[in-house]
Amino acid sequence: MTLGKAGARGIPLTIIDSAKPVTQEAHEHRHDSKGEGPRTLGQPAPCYLFVAEQAISEAEIAQEMQHHRAPTPAHSRAAAARALVVRELLRREVQRLGLADQMPAGSQETAEEAGIRVLLEREIEDRVPAEEDCRRYYEQNRQLFRAPDLIRVRHILLGAAADDVTGRIRARTEAERLIAELKINPVLFADFAMRHSDCPSKTQGGELGWLQRGQATPEFDRQVFRLREGLAAFPVESRWGYHVVSVDGIRPGAEQAFDAVRERISDYLELQVRQRELQRYLLGLQERYPVRGLDAIEALASA
Repeated sequence: MTLGKAGARGIPLTIIDSAKPVTQEAHEHRHDSKGEGPRTLGQPAPCYLFVAEQAISEAEIAQEMQHHRAPTPAHSRAAAARALVVRELLRREVQRLGLADQMPAGSQETAEEAGIRVLLEREIEDRVPAEEDCRRYYEQNRQLFRAPDLIRVRHILLGAAADDVTGRIRARTEAERLIAELKINPVLFADFAMRHSDCPSKTQGGELGWLQRGQATPEFDRQVFRLREGLAAFPVESRWGYHVVSVDGIRPGAEQAFDAVRERISDYLELQVRQRELQRYLLGLQERYPVRGLDAIEALASA
């Protein structure tokens, strides 16, 4: 999203980068210890980021970075800078409107946190999607609303640690040998499982039962859900070693009826509307309290 302009350029400002409510996301770290962060020869950390006349120092950004995991430090710094800009925009508007004093008696919120909550409740309207909106989304996205696909799997695990190169070569060779024998005589699967498998399922003939996506180790899961019914022609590799796999049944997920997913659709559409309203609102705050320096931080992250 872009909030306002910095010279001729828009300033990208991510508003929601977690599942937490905006008030919590904007203010949950306000009690973190202050003054920690980079220093240069004992001098205060430099400031390259400003909201109106308020400077946001590199020390504050460094402190905030611990809450924004990212592939690189530059991406984490940019995410932290965006969060601090949003916090300052909201704080300034709360102060301008005198909302910090509207905290209910006995609340666990600080005055600033209560002010943020009151501000957003007042300015961001909650809109519950109409029935026709939910139904339209359902009709346009039927492929999203299906019960999970299920497969029934048996396996024989030839175990080998991920860093044991010799052991993994040996495990793969043994798995290929078992597959070759099972192609000739499939009824031996349970016997081979009992004799060779390093998985506790060997006592049930290698039976894992009906699985849906996400129930097994990710790399195993990705591969077995691509298999056709029957004995896999090749060993399936995972972090645990190599698996001889037999898919004994496939149940494609059935389409879910609208009534079964209506509430989920309504929640999703309501969140989308609220995010768009919040973005527009912050755009207005950006016009009132200009942001400087965020474009340069974003440029370093995208370089």
